[in-house]
Amino acid sequence: IMDPTFNTFVAGGTKEFLFVECDTCTVPSGHVDGIPGINDSASGFPAGTTFETHGAADGLATELTKLGTKYSGLVIGSDFGGMLTQAELDILNADQSGIFNFLNAGGGLYGMSEGSGCCALTTTNRWGFLPFVTTVDPNDQGEVGFTVTPFGASLGLTDADVNGNASHSVFTDKFGLNIVDTDPGGEILSLAGRGQVSTGGVVPEPGSVFLLGTGLLLIAGRFTFRKKMSQK
Repeated sequence: IMDPTFNTFVAGGTKEFLFVECDTCTVPSGHVDGIPGINDSASGFPAGTTFETHGAADGLATELTKLGTKYSGLVIGSDFGGMLTQAELDILNADQSGIFNFLNAGGGLYGMSEGSGCCALTTTNRWGFLPFVTTVDPNDQGEVGFTVTPFGASLGLTDADVNGNASHSVFTDKFGLNIVDTDPGGEILSLAGRGQVSTGGVVPEPGSVFLLGTGLLLIAGRFTFRKKMSQK
């Protein structure tokens, strides 16, 4: 989502993305703060120069108004294993139109799994900032026997890349996106694509290419020129 070939704002010189999770919460047992994983020296994303983290208690609503100016990408943490809480999700959902405008102007979105029934999210309005997205929840399962689709393989992924961890929800449809990998029952684990975003789904653009991890949704918007981070 930060590739200047596909992201208008990166091509224009905006190099940071906004990472959304609760940055004031104590990490619950079984969860992982996403910041150290992104900030690891091997990742190539040092905090403060390539991304900032904001949650509900640390100005998330204000930072979302800077999508397309300060930030060229939006990365949303997972609620299970990660640190996304209902407070962050409520703010994201309230800014649906702003996120749509950002994507359709060429910004990128990387969304991690929302929906294990045991932890932080307390409503059914998950993915409310992308209202066409629906998932089956909960569907906690170990990543064994997961399979990359031909589209996923075209992104450079192999079956080894999508096995060995855990997933917490599956998507119920494609919504105009492409299926990246499936579980042994053929259920959809990851989606990716590029297109014009509306409340009804995504109208795909041809030739979309993005990097992703299992259980995630990735979108980059259409723009006027024609245009394994994994935390579960």
